[in-house]
Amino acid sequence: MSGTDAPPAEPDTGRVGAQRPVLPARNGVAAVFALNGLAIATWFARVPAAREALDLSAGGLGLLLLSMSVGSLLAMPTAGLVAQRLGTARAVLLGTALVSGGLAVAGTSAGVAGFLPGAAVGLFAFGYGAGTCDVAMNIEGTTVERRLGRTILPRFHAAWSLGSVAGAGIGAGAARVGVPIAAHLSVLAAVVLVGTLLGVRTFLAAGTASAGGERAAAAARRASLLAAWREPRTLLIGLLVLVMAFTEGSANDWLAVAFVDGYGLSEAAGAAVFGVFVVGMTIGRTAGTVAIDRWGRVPVLFGTILLAAAGAGLAVLAGDGPVAILGVALWGLGASLGFPVGLSAAADEEDRAPARVSVVGVIGYTAFLGGPPLLGLLGDQVGTLRALLLVPLLLVPALALVPVLRPPAGTRHRPA
Repeated sequence: MSGTDAPPAEPDTGRVGAQRPVLPARNGVAAVFALNGLAIATWFARVPAAREALDLSAGGLGLLLLSMSVGSLLAMPTAGLVAQRLGTARAVLLGTALVSGGLAVAGTSAGVAGFLPGAAVGLFAFGYGAGTCDVAMNIEGTTVERRLGRTILPRFHAAWSLGSVAGAGIGAGAARVGVPIAAHLSVLAAVVLVGTLLGVRTFLAAGTASAGGERAAAAARRASLLAAWREPRTLLIGLLVLVMAFTEGSANDWLAVAFVDGYGLSEAAGAAVFGVFVVGMTIGRTAGTVAIDRWGRVPVLFGTILLAAAGAGLAVLAGDGPVAILGVALWGLGASLGFPVGLSAAADEEDRAPARVSVVGVIGYTAFLGGPPLLGLLGDQVGTLRALLLVPLLLVPALALVPVLRPPAGTRHRPA
């Protein structure tokens, strides 16, 4: 970091949240990210059990899972306003309460009652809470990042990845020993809620408006959100985040299946290949922050996107298992930074951060909704493994969007 970009030695006590220490807030945000990943992975680890309990076809399961995606997308447009109105701590707690309640309802509806509508309602609440929590915890994360004066948001996403690995591992163990899905999901829901309650206690304090000024503040928040949808830089960041979300989500959804179908691996080996991708993502998000602070967002993202494109292409075209697995590792490393760095760039100007992060989140998360069926349809035509070539085909033109990550003129931030 250059001398001109260095943060002030003392925090500005006139700024929102400066009255609380930043290091406890950093730890609290990391814990909340990890617990969110734990909750989401807990559900996905028990999807086979839910499918069996509800006696669903592949199409029926897809519609059930769609209820969660719809909930997330409906939450995203207003999540920034909720975070501004309630403060990030309360917004995260509200979102987590919905996540935990929805997880318990979905597990009980599937495992005890075999009641499909109940499971769908639970997953809708789960998705709505996850969308709200995602935006609010990223807003808090970007605030902590600015207070620290160095890149930290990708490490919060690494914590999310570690939480998801833990959730997948616990879920696999629970399934192996025959723990009922209702009991498993209900216990983990309680753990996530209590842990989040403790984590948000360290969040940076939000400013408060007077009672007389709240109506004007609410109108200003709505205007800010509408204005964000008309900002070219915000929309272009959202488009880049969309491509990076697709790059990550396609591996999450299809990588294990593609290696089973395309390379003849066992299901266990396919799951292990996906584990290689997750490890690559976690390493990239942990170590990549140092590279960004040294060289800036734009050159680092150019390099990592090229790495992801090369890795995904190698994973599909290698024709040899070990070489393809190397490609998966490169794919994970290269895909690791785009999503969190895009959100960080959207939050460069603190007063507009909630609206802009919300808009970028809405655009980016459409990849998680539309990506799986798109690759599934393409896979029916060319095979699941070959369908993943769509990833590098999208990444290469996305390089043209990377310069929009530079901080706007007049903002004091890390190198571009």
